[in-house]
Amino acid sequence: MRVLVVDDDNTSRMIMQSAVETLDHECVLAADGDQAWRSLATLEPDVLITDRSMPGIDGLELCRRLRAQPERPYTYIVLVTSLAERADVLAGMHAGADDYLTKPLDPFALSTRLIAAERVTQLHAQLRRYQRDLLDLAHTDPLTQLRNRLSLNDDLATLHARADRRGTGYAIALCDVDFFKSYNDTQGHQAGDDILRQVSSALAKNARAEDLVYRYGGEEFLIVLPDNAMSAAQHAAERIRQAIQDLRIPHPHGVNGVITISVGVATLTPAHPETSDDVLRRADQALYRAKECGRNQIATSSGPGG
Repeated sequence: MRVLVVDDDNTSRMIMQSAVETLDHECVLAADGDQAWRSLATLEPDVLITDRSMPGIDGLELCRRLRAQPERPYTYIVLVTSLAERADVLAGMHAGADDYLTKPLDPFALSTRLIAAERVTQLHAQLRRYQRDLLDLAHTDPLTQLRNRLSLNDDLATLHARADRRGTGYAIALCDVDFFKSYNDTQGHQAGDDILRQVSSALAKNARAEDLVYRYGGEEFLIVLPDNAMSAAQHAAERIRQAIQDLRIPHPHGVNGVITISVGVATLTPAHPETSDDVLRRADQALYRAKECGRNQIATSSGPGG
């Protein structure tokens, strides 16, 4: 483990360093709380062993600041004090410490604390991985492995706020698999699911690295193209439409006998401020026009009323 030892007394630091390294752990030293706090900006120690009483940022304040950053990997905190009063120990635990040691240092007591620290930090690391996995699952469509509607809501809110701050825009391409219901009805739901997987894979492969691809619902897919004007977005949509047609997946009732998509493209521009829901609504209206005009084509909406 990596252990950060904080003490304004040089002798105490050296004794602690020797004890920590004897137990085969990496030891990093800080001469006071201010130095420790600066180190914590980049350092992610598994364990923080900090003196209770120091000038500037003391041990209690260090505990409070560290616990006020829940997004950080968990650091096990051991508060060191020369005071034997229970109230002092209790104040440290309320501030965020996990355990305590008293001076002069007892190597056996330190060893037991580090054993406990290793177990606790491993459990927190495992919990953090589980949380990340659950978050990924919650934002992923299980059939296509694309981002889902929940992910779109979060991403679009962030992108829209950024565009508003910077005075920039973005584009949305809403795609619908043509005559999908008739394919599903005649070929079966398993075959329909396979079509959705193939289409989603082609969309992801033909999108740019910065584009975001979602399963919007049913046979609808949505692509967010950051910082794209209408001309670039229309070009990207045409590339994607062509890529699906080029799959040449047979469809007895499809356009030219193959699976195709219709696409509605809408852009947000600084000249026409509106909400992300407005842009989505216009993309949906454009998609409706593309389908009404014969499918396997693109319709656009460059601004409100466009």
